Amino acid sequence: MAKRVLIVDDDPAQRRILEETIKRMGFETKTLGSGESAIDMLEGPERANISLVLLDLVMSGIDGMEVLDRLNGKAGLPPFIVQTAHGSIDAAINAMRAGAVDFVVKPVSPERLEVSIRSAMKIEALAGEITRIKKRQEGTLTFSDLIIREDAMKRVIELGRRAASSNIPVLVEGESGVGKELIARAIQGESERAGKPFITVNCGAIPENLVESILFGHEKGSFTGASDKRIGKFQEADGGTLFLDEVGELPLDAQVKLLRALQEGEIDPVGSKKPVKVNFRLISATNRDMIQLVKDGKFREDLYYRLNVFPIWVPPLKDRLGDVVDLAQYFLTRFAAEEGKRVTGIDADARRLLQTYAWPGNVRQLENAVFRAVVLADGSELTINEFPQIAAHVEGFEASVPEAPAPRPHTPAFKGPALLGAEDRIPNTIEVRPGEGSGALGIPAITSEGDIRPLDEIEADMIRLALGRYRGHMTEVARRLKIGRSTLYRKMQEYGLEPRPN
Repeated sequence: MAKRVLIVDDDPAQRRILEETIKRMGFETKTLGSGESAIDMLEGPERANISLVLLDLVMSGIDGMEVLDRLNGKAGLPPFIVQTAHGSIDAAINAMRAGAVDFVVKPVSPERLEVSIRSAMKIEALAGEITRIKKRQEGTLTFSDLIIREDAMKRVIELGRRAASSNIPVLVEGESGVGKELIARAIQGESERAGKPFITVNCGAIPENLVESILFGHEKGSFTGASDKRIGKFQEADGGTLFLDEVGELPLDAQVKLLRALQEGEIDPVGSKKPVKVNFRLISATNRDMIQLVKDGKFREDLYYRLNVFPIWVPPLKDRLGDVVDLAQYFLTRFAAEEGKRVTGIDADARRLLQTYAWPGNVRQLENAVFRAVVLADGSELTINEFPQIAAHVEGFEASVPEAPAPRPHTPAFKGPALLGAEDRIPNTIEVRPGEGSGALGIPAITSEGDIRPLDEIEADMIRLALGRYRGHMTEVARRLKIGRSTLYRKMQEYGLEPRPN
């Protein structure tokens, strides 16, 4: 689903021009003719469908500044870009102090408007990711923080919020990679235990002989190797939430003690002479058929019914393909920032590909596919060519993967200032080391026709030579040339030794 821009302007002609301009950029649009209607929408449920607001400052009735003032400080608002006329720069600055992220001067060029919109969305996405990470660490993540648009997930949210209002045991079911842990964290984040410990245990990853010790703790000397007392995961979760992932993998011995903990609210650490009271909220998750495990005698029936008091089924990604593009854009923003790549979007054909594929690995597979695509990308948008493994499984799509460049022979790694010479020869550049021949060093000053070469060509060759000799180690290259790093980067751009930034 394309991101939607809300255009607020009381001039009908201006609204139509902006609407057509923004649609050509690949965004959806919504137009309103007054500040009053903008406030009503941004205070209502439709706010969740708006990714950015383009707001005119001068309107009859409630103007742009009053819209910003009345909405200032409210949570969940999209970023605002304000429009102002020439001579109203002071008003634009006041608008930015009131919460706008940028301003454009009317009449704005399509290029300037697109840069402003995409930059604002990128900043907002990064800010949203930082907020989600912080909330996840603090145990305050809510369902509003999750990227969910499809109707198939509305039932999950409704059940999750009902579960959050009580202390009832919850069993989150679904295929591997659908995001069961995020649902569990959102349940805690909307409950009275928000901000308290959220302890995760992957039951399938614990060695069978250590399950009881890890879950319930042990006393010093209770078994060989128990040199210190250790509290278990149940005690770590005291006052908060214990999330048992892949609970169907628990061995039968541990299932008995888990049942007691649920029934009595107390645990028996290994080697302890008395039980320990614990206050925890249990959320379990599984991708297994629990009924079949019970029939096979691998899971206790009484424990299953204690865990399955409030089941929540999370549908696979193939049943909510409308979420795929939003999730992919979210992962794209994160990985582009982590990798330092100037990738800002996904082109239309790639979006269609992502929404056509069945995603057997669910959200986790999508995350990994986008990560790989960002690493492969050379342009500002992801295309089908960055998803060759996905395109190979979808009829009607074909990715052309460029051949990897041949390895350069005899290229040593940079060893620091002591590295002598460079094995690679660069055009019109010769390096003669001391002791070889006449002792002359360097760059030819005369062309093959006998003319003096221009200084800029010689300087460009000198930078090429230094880059080759010191293997692109920019600090060392700048030091040897006795220029600043910023000057080095500028000259590299001037001489075409580095692509100019987009």
